Amino acid sequence: MSEHVQQVGSLPAVKSLREEPMVREGLWREIQRLFSEQRWSKLAIARELELDVKTVRRSLQQTSWQPYRRAVRSGTLLARHSEFLKRRAPEVRYSARILFQELGKEHGYTGSYETVKRFVRPLRDERWVAERAALRFETPPGQQSQIDWGQAVVPFRSGRAVRHIFVLTLGFSRRSFYHPTRDEQLGHFLDAHERAFEYFGGRTTEHLYDRPRTVCHPVGQGAVEWNRTFKSFAEYWGFEPRLCRAYRARTKGKVEAGVKYLKINFLPGRVFYDDLHFGEALTEWTATIADQRVHGTTHERPIDRFARERGCLVPTAAQPSFRLEVCQQRVVATDFLVSLDANRYSVPFRLIGRTVEVQRREGRVVIRHRGAIVAEHDELAGRHQVRILPAHGPGAIARTTRQPRGACALAHARPLGDVPVEVRDLAVYEALAQPGRGQQ
Repeated sequence: MSEHVQQVGSLPAVKSLREEPMVREGLWREIQRLFSEQRWSKLAIARELELDVKTVRRSLQQTSWQPYRRAVRSGTLLARHSEFLKRRAPEVRYSARILFQELGKEHGYTGSYETVKRFVRPLRDERWVAERAALRFETPPGQQSQIDWGQAVVPFRSGRAVRHIFVLTLGFSRRSFYHPTRDEQLGHFLDAHERAFEYFGGRTTEHLYDRPRTVCHPVGQGAVEWNRTFKSFAEYWGFEPRLCRAYRARTKGKVEAGVKYLKINFLPGRVFYDDLHFGEALTEWTATIADQRVHGTTHERPIDRFARERGCLVPTAAQPSFRLEVCQQRVVATDFLVSLDANRYSVPFRLIGRTVEVQRREGRVVIRHRGAIVAEHDELAGRHQVRILPAHGPGAIARTTRQPRGACALAHARPLGDVPVEVRDLAVYEALAQPGRGQQ
């Protein structure tokens, strides 16, 4: 793998007191490679590596890399303390004040604090570059994916709400898979992995993570312990999980660039009806915009590089889902349906707008509200299917409460004994029945 790894400093070269640029060896070699092999211009290299163009020009003029070392003048009071300062400075986090105090108390130093500051400054600068420099891993097709979560405030018609975006980026092609959720719980985390495998038609041999608790947790002395369920998931699918160094999340810069791109290119100016609309729009944007753009690092479209990476992925279609039986929260839509694995299931219509918990269990989909089971369905095997129980709709209640028209009329009829009736003499009716009398 080492032949595919190049260390690149992504920050401007640090300058010493003499304004001499300090360019690390990995950065110097990358400048040479981009110029001689990729035929980039000096300005393009400077923009890509975030350097001053003068630094790029000076590096190209050098036939070999020479490390910069600030010489300590032999006549200074610090000359005999230089080795102590270099060893001790990292331990006290390059605090010139602490070093000055220790020199005076323990080493008999009689010089000024400013002299110590001037000595420590280039040491601190070099360390800062080392800590902040990004490692760019140019991995071969099918070797590595980078995984991360992003958070975004999404504008819905009902108001703005926070959504968590799972992002998996293929290291070679830079093609990304995005999946929005309401939280970053383990169930959503593993489910999103499987959706990504299905989306790409396979997986890479290793996955690179930051250190979320769904993956591992620290146990002291820099060691970590894997989350048992996640470790079982990785073993089930056969990929090797790898971790970034502590406090060096920038090592997975490819996926972080994907999160940033989503925020600046997809979200601005959009308003979504609901989570379903948000997910559908995100999928369309991924296919029509993110996959089709010319990537700033590879200078190719991710979809074109994926054509070369697809055949190197480990196929996953024949392997069943890990099927973690965890409850997943869903908000009941206006059609009294909730979604699970791209299928939709009905619940009683009175729960529209309420949050319910959906859980798979032995081929069944169990839906609860406030701990009570409100619906159960046989799990649908395919995708984009709907299962509705008639009893869950408002029509069922309307039919049971509706009464026959005649029964309703009788129920509201007044008893005949309560209706006043005019009593007439029979002679009146006889007179009306005679011919011609009824026309008067």
